[in-house]
Amino acid sequence: MRSSCGYGHQASSTVGGVAWAVVAAVVLPLVIVGAALAREPLTEHVRAAADLLDVRDAAVEWSEADARLTLRPTGDGMYAWATIPAPAGGWNLGTRAAVEARVTNLGAVSADVAVGIVADAGWESIGTFHELAVGETWTFVCNLRQTFPDGTPKLDPARVAGVQVMVRKPKAGQVIVVEELVATGSAAAWQRPAGRLDVPPVIAKPPSAGLRVRWPVMLGGANASIGSQAGGRTAEVILYLPEDWRPDDRYPVIVEFPGNIWFTPGCYSTGRPEQCVIGYGMSCGRGAIWLSLPFVDAAGNVAENSWGNPDSTADLCVRAVELICKRFGGDRERLVLTGFSRGAIACGFIGLRDDRIAALWRGLHCCQHFDGDGWNGATLDGAVERARRFRGAAVFHTDNVPERIRPLEEPLGVPVTVVQSGLGAHSAAMFLDDRDSTLRLRAWYDELVRRPAAAASPVQSSP
Repeated sequence: MRSSCGYGHQASSTVGGVAWAVVAAVVLPLVIVGAALAREPLTEHVRAAADLLDVRDAAVEWSEADARLTLRPTGDGMYAWATIPAPAGGWNLGTRAAVEARVTNLGAVSADVAVGIVADAGWESIGTFHELAVGETWTFVCNLRQTFPDGTPKLDPARVAGVQVMVRKPKAGQVIVVEELVATGSAAAWQRPAGRLDVPPVIAKPPSAGLRVRWPVMLGGANASIGSQAGGRTAEVILYLPEDWRPDDRYPVIVEFPGNIWFTPGCYSTGRPEQCVIGYGMSCGRGAIWLSLPFVDAAGNVAENSWGNPDSTADLCVRAVELICKRFGGDRERLVLTGFSRGAIACGFIGLRDDRIAALWRGLHCCQHFDGDGWNGATLDGAVERARRFRGAAVFHTDNVPERIRPLEEPLGVPVTVVQSGLGAHSAAMFLDDRDSTLRLRAWYDELVRRPAAAASPVQSSP
């Protein structure tokens, strides 16, 4: 613009006017388009409240005229939320810097609000949190290039399932209004980290090679069966048959428990088996059946928080494993149990609960917690008693403190390997990349399941 003004003063007024007209005709539309693109609306595909995804303990309204979401919590649980889904084909966020939303608390009490970007098949969802006073308006800015403390990307911005608006510890009288949900800023095209794995989405299809599906398992009674609720209670598990699965072969089975429901700036955990990732990271999706299990109550309902009914969960685990071995070629001699956070504690608290379930496991892997650390009744004395039931070959820990798990080594009676991931966060994301700790876990797992259980020496531990 400075150069244009300088040349204008040297020319006649007529020429200067023509020159400015040309500049205005060419440049101003580009500026206007650029400004529009700088704040790209993300809600043009939403027409009504029925288009929202995954509404939890809330009454919701959607105003199409001004793309405004109103959320009123209706429950007294830990969280209330609604999710604005991505359109068919997803949002084009691969070169965007952030997602923003303007949120106002029109209720009678303050509200602890989060706006989160929910990953489709990324490593972890991201979010930003703020306590909104009565009448306060706040612009939530979610950085799409957010990383873990070690620099690992949290999210693939091109694979976003939706934007979640959440109230933590909801109260009566809260009214949250969300407006101007937009993508903002620009960033260099996102580069996929080398060796990254994408966990397959959970879909509604029958079990088949390479698919991750919901699979009903009947609880209780003398006859374990699937697919029917007649005469018994069922619980849904998440089953993955490897991409190289064939019905006549035998396969190791990795059984995984999820973490507790927990949403903070540093941790996004749904408490549900759909979020499990360790088993896929261990096998890379080949050569092993992967079973993600919920915690359930006595009626078979998913317990996102705490233990549910530990005995019912143990029963579900045993029945699901028996059915997988019978129907899909699971190898009873090569069963490995793993879990993150609450799920890591469950490797002992549930997985070694009695002799029946303890007899299943060839190996255990625990990530960021362990049975005996005291969480929800998992005392050290109880963990020692449970550890004596283990009849497998080896145990592996990721991101646990060696000194704290040492009291369990003697009662386990097998080599124990402990590694640190360096991720720097309470997350299972490290298992989907090729960092050293993950490569060591894969090597441990490969050696563990390569040989029959009755074969030679136990797996060697490493410092």
